[in-house]
Amino acid sequence: MRTSDPPVSAVMVTRNRRDETLATLDRLARLPERPPILVVDNGSTDGTPAAVAARFPAVRLIRAGRNRGGAGRNLGVEAADTPYVAFCDDDSWPEPGALRHAADVLDARPRLALLHGRVLGPDGRQDPFCAELERSPLPAEPGMPGPALLGFMACAAVVRRDAFLAAGGFEERFGVGGEEDLLALDLAAAGWWLCYDPRYVVHHHPSPRRSGPRRRAAVIRNALWTAWLRRSLGGAVRATVRLTARERLDRPTVRGLLEAAAGLPWVAARRRVLPAGVEMRRDLLDSTWRCAVPLRS
Repeated sequence: MRTSDPPVSAVMVTRNRRDETLATLDRLARLPERPPILVVDNGSTDGTPAAVAARFPAVRLIRAGRNRGGAGRNLGVEAADTPYVAFCDDDSWPEPGALRHAADVLDARPRLALLHGRVLGPDGRQDPFCAELERSPLPAEPGMPGPALLGFMACAAVVRRDAFLAAGGFEERFGVGGEEDLLALDLAAAGWWLCYDPRYVVHHHPSPRRSGPRRRAAVIRNALWTAWLRRSLGGAVRATVRLTARERLDRPTVRGLLEAAAGLPWVAARRRVLPAGVEMRRDLLDSTWRCAVPLRS
């Protein structure tokens, strides 16, 4: 086991949530691993950058200059000096000792690009998404600490920096809401493994200022874009039919469908079909779960 501080940086992305950001930074600063902390501010207008700089001078503050959504994390990963990066939203943080465990797992498994942890909510209960990950039907590589994955929740993930950057990170056009799925497929297509490990524990206390309907529309749009960017023709059609049949036809759904349709020229220009093995694994998920990455609003 590692006896010194692990080579893991904590990267947080935030926008206009000053109080949550400061509270989470306080928790990160008290972790026994003492990780380097990088905060990417996505163009906040509520004084978040100044407050972070004043209260946490040791934190590396990166001003994105505009709202890059989940892709703001890319700036933090690029700036990190460690081989591994733990993603933290401004309302999530790893449990003491969790980063050391994640580093040990990644050190011992050079093909593992992403480790997904167990997420606990404000009441201490496990996030329902984790139950889906635990039941993953995907074949796991021998020696992995848990089930294999093809999707993840960013705030509960530790990534291998080089693999993340080589895969291109998060797509900025996706904003926030299901942006993880495309990256998961691209990592798998490059030959990397992703897995769930319940011993990496993350606390997530969702901010009350989340935008529910807008987020749901983005998740629907991004799920469709991901399908048509990477799936085979048959797989993309099946994913589209499943999604449209599952969602109630309300305003967020219509907005998501219209935004997805408006982006079709962009999707067509960047379409790159998955290797057959990854496509088969995604099909297995689609036929087993309600969806590979549950829609989260």
